[in-house]
Amino acid sequence: MRSTCPYCGVGCGVTAMPLPDGAIAIAGDTSHPANRGRLCVKGAALGETIGLEGRLLHPALREDGVLRQASWDEAVERVAGGLRAIIDEHGPDSVALYVSGQLLTEDYYVANKLMKGYIGSANIDTNSRLCMSSAVAGHKRAFGADLVPGCYEDFDLADMVVLVGSNTAWCHPILFQRIARLKEARPEVRIVVIDPRRTATCELADLHLPVKPGTDVWLFNGLLSYLARAGAGDTSFIEAHTSGLEQALDAAQVDCADPLAVARHCRIDPDDLMAFYGGFAATTKVITAFSQGVNQSSSGTDKVNSIINCHLLTGRIGQPGMGPFSITGQPNAMGGREVGGLANMLAAHMDLDNPQHRDTVQTFWSSPRIAARGGLKAVDLFKAIEEGKVKAVWVIATNPMVSMPDANQVQRALEKCELVVVSDIIASTDTNAFADVLLPALGWGEKDGTVTNSERLISRQRAFLPAPGEARADWRILADVARRMGFDGFDFASAHEVFDEHARLSVFRNEGPQRRVFDLSGLCGLQAPDYDKLEPMQWPVRRGADGALEGSARLFADRRFAHADGKARFIPTAPRAPANPVDPEYPLVLNTGRVRDQWHTMSRTGRAPRLADHTAEAFIDMHPQDALLYGVREGELARVSSRWGAMVARVQHGGGIARGSVFVPIHWNGQTASDARVGTVVNPVVDPVSGEPEFKHTPVQVERFGVAWHAFVLSRGELALDHVAHWTRVQGRGFARYEMAGRGQLRDRAAWARALLGVDSIDADWLDYEDASDGVYRAVHVVGERIEQCIFLSPRTDLPARAWLASLFASESLTQLDRAGLLAGQALGMPLDTGPTVCSCFGVGRNTICEAIATRDLKTVPDVTACLKAGGNCGSCVPEIKVLLIQTRARETA
Repeated sequence: MRSTCPYCGVGCGVTAMPLPDGAIAIAGDTSHPANRGRLCVKGAALGETIGLEGRLLHPALREDGVLRQASWDEAVERVAGGLRAIIDEHGPDSVALYVSGQLLTEDYYVANKLMKGYIGSANIDTNSRLCMSSAVAGHKRAFGADLVPGCYEDFDLADMVVLVGSNTAWCHPILFQRIARLKEARPEVRIVVIDPRRTATCELADLHLPVKPGTDVWLFNGLLSYLARAGAGDTSFIEAHTSGLEQALDAAQVDCADPLAVARHCRIDPDDLMAFYGGFAATTKVITAFSQGVNQSSSGTDKVNSIINCHLLTGRIGQPGMGPFSITGQPNAMGGREVGGLANMLAAHMDLDNPQHRDTVQTFWSSPRIAARGGLKAVDLFKAIEEGKVKAVWVIATNPMVSMPDANQVQRALEKCELVVVSDIIASTDTNAFADVLLPALGWGEKDGTVTNSERLISRQRAFLPAPGEARADWRILADVARRMGFDGFDFASAHEVFDEHARLSVFRNEGPQRRVFDLSGLCGLQAPDYDKLEPMQWPVRRGADGALEGSARLFADRRFAHADGKARFIPTAPRAPANPVDPEYPLVLNTGRVRDQWHTMSRTGRAPRLADHTAEAFIDMHPQDALLYGVREGELARVSSRWGAMVARVQHGGGIARGSVFVPIHWNGQTASDARVGTVVNPVVDPVSGEPEFKHTPVQVERFGVAWHAFVLSRGELALDHVAHWTRVQGRGFARYEMAGRGQLRDRAAWARALLGVDSIDADWLDYEDASDGVYRAVHVVGERIEQCIFLSPRTDLPARAWLASLFASESLTQLDRAGLLAGQALGMPLDTGPTVCSCFGVGRNTICEAIATRDLKTVPDVTACLKAGGNCGSCVPEIKVLLIQTRARETA
C-alpha cells in the first residue's frame, strides 16, 4: 500500500506491506517525488511503532477521579452535551479546540468547520502555532497570502543554498540528502549554514555563521543594506512588482549598514560575514531555506520578512533554483493552513478579518453563524483556560503538557478546566492524565486522507491496517459530536466526501482579478476511486485544456502576488533583542530542538527499539568551560531552571555550542523520564504578530543535581519508580532499559534491588555480586534459561556497557559463557563495547566505526560504508561519520 510518512514536513512517500508474521515491511515509495524511494531512519522504523501495546482502544469517562470504559454513545453525549451546556451559559468563546499538524487535512477541515462555522468561535488553534506560524505571518505580509513560492527541485537547481535556523541533517534528513547529492554532483555549489550551534548540518557547509542567538534580523538587514549598496537589486522587478523598499531600507540602515557593526553584534567573524554577503550578491540562483530556528522567536515574523526582503530586492523569487523556502516541521502543517486550522485564519486561505471572506465561507457551509474575529492562539488559549474564560477544551492528536512552553501553566489550566476532552491513539500521556473524556482515534496505517508537505504537494495517506478496538477517524468523531449538538452539514460518509467539500470551497466565489491562489478546482468532483488513486500534486491544481490535472511547481512566475495591487511588500524589520535577556541569576541561553532519531513527544518513535540507541536520554549540551564554571561534569546529572520551571538531564559536551548557551532536546515526557520535560523551563513570550513562542531563547541557570548512586536496569517487565530520584525509560527489543540515579544511601543493596525488580522468592535464580567498600552491586535474575532482569549499581557513572547485556534478551537460553560474563556485563573474550549507535539503520556503534577507521585505514565515508554498511541507507548518520573520520585521524597524528 502506498502512503506517506507521518513525521516531518518533507512528506516522503512510503510503501507498507503486511507480512504473514504480523509485521509490516516499510520501504520508500520510488514513485513519490518528495523522496524517490529514500527514507530516513525514523520513516524506515515505522513498522516498529504500530503495535497495539499502550493504545487507547475504547472511549473512557472520568468519574470521581477514575477513568472507566464507556460506549461511544456515552462518550459522544458527554462531549456534545458538555459543550452545549457551557456554550448556552457562557457563549461560544467559552469553548476551544487545540489540534495538530499530525491530523489529516480532512480531519482539520471538519474541526475548523465545526468551531468557526457552527459553534461560531475562532478558538481553534494548533500545535503548528509552535513551529511555523511565523512563516505564515511573514508570507502573508510579503505576498498577501500564505504562499511558499518554490519546490524541492529548486534545491537541485540552485548555485547557493543558505540554511537558516535549520538542522536539516537531523530534522529533515531526506531533503538534506538531496542537498548533499547536489554538492557531490556540483562541488562548486556553495552551502551556507546560519545557526548558533555547529550541528550535523554544518558538516556539509562551505561556511558556517554561528550567530548570536536572536540576531538573525541584524544579519539579514545587513545583507539587504549591502545588496542595495552593491547594486545587486533588480530595479525593473522592484519598480513593477513590489512596494515599500524605501521604508525597509531605512529600517535596515539604522543599525545594520556597517558590516563590521553587524559582525560584532552577531558575534561572527567579519571575513566570514563578507564572504556570505559577497557570495549572495554574486549568485543569482540562491535558495534560502529556514525552519524553527527562525520561526520560534519573539521576532520570528520579522526574521522571516528580513529573509524575504533580500529575495525581493534581487528579484530572486518565482524562478527555478531561487527563492525563500519555509521548511515545515510536521507532515500536514501546510494542510492545516489550507483549511484555516489556525485561530486567525479561515478555510481555503481566506481571512477572518475580511467580511467578504466570512460571508463566502458561511454561505458555502450554510452554517448558522461564522466566527467574527480571531480566536485565542495557543499560549493565550491555555492562559484563558486557567483564568476560567475558556471552560472546555478538546485536545486532538497533540500533547501540550509536553510540547507547550511554560508547561506547568498548561497543567494548572487543565486542572482547573471544567471539561477536558482528548482524542488520541495512546492511552497514557502527560495530557491524558487530565482528561475527563478520552476518545480513541485511528493512528498512522489506519487512517485515510491527504496531507500537504512543505512544497505544497498534496499526497494521499492510505489505510492498510484495520481499525483497532473501537478507534475512529478524527473527522468522524468530530462529525458525530457536531450532529449530536444538533448541527447539520456533517453527514460525511467518508474522507473522500470531506476532501471534495474542501476542494469545492477553494473555488467557491474564487474568480476575477482577486482570485485566491489556493485553488483545487482540478480536484473538485473526484469520484471515490479517483480519490483513492490520487497521485501527489502541488497546488494550485487545475484542469488543462485536455482535461488532465495540472499542478503548480512554483508560484509567482508571472510576477503577480496576492495583494490587491498584485505587488509584493517589503516589510521594515527593525531589529530587536529576545524578550528575556540573561542576567546574573539566569546567565545562560537555553535553546531547544530535536534529535536525529526521535519525533516530538516520543509517543510513536519511543516505541521503536532501533531509534532508542542513538540518543537514549535527554541531555544538556554545554561548553566545557561553562560546565567548569557552574560546577557540573560531563556524564553527570544537572538541573536546568528558569523563572518558569526546571528539568533534570545528563550533561554532555557535543562540541558544537558556544559559551553562554545550552541546548536541550524537546522529546522526553512523563512516561519516558522522571523530570526531563524541557517545556516546563521554556518562557511563554510570543511573537506579537504570529503568536509563536520563543523556544530558542530562555534565560536559565545550570546547577549540579547531586545523587548518591547511579544504576541501570534491563527488565522484561515494567518497573515502579516513584521512589527513585531520577530515571529514564528506553525501549529495547523485548525489554525496557532504565537509567536511574538516587539520593539516599542504600543500606541493604540486595534487598533494595530485589524489591525494585519484584523478586521476592528466595528460590529465584538470582546471581549477584557486591563490593560493599566501593558501593558497587550487580545482580541478574534468570527465569528458566532466559535472562529476565539485571541491575548494575555504583556510586559513580562508570557502569558497564549495555549493548551485550541487551543482546541476551533476544536469546531463549543463556550459554555457560553468557552466564560467566553476566556480572561483568561483558562476555568473556568479547571485543570492546560497540559504543553509542551512530548508524541506526544497520546498528553500527561509534567504537566500531572508530576502530575500523584506525585499523583499516579508512579515509572517506564511502570507505566506512563499504566496510561496515554505516551510512549506506538513509544517510542520516553521514555527518557524524565525517566527524569520526576527522577525530580518529587527528588522534593518530597527535
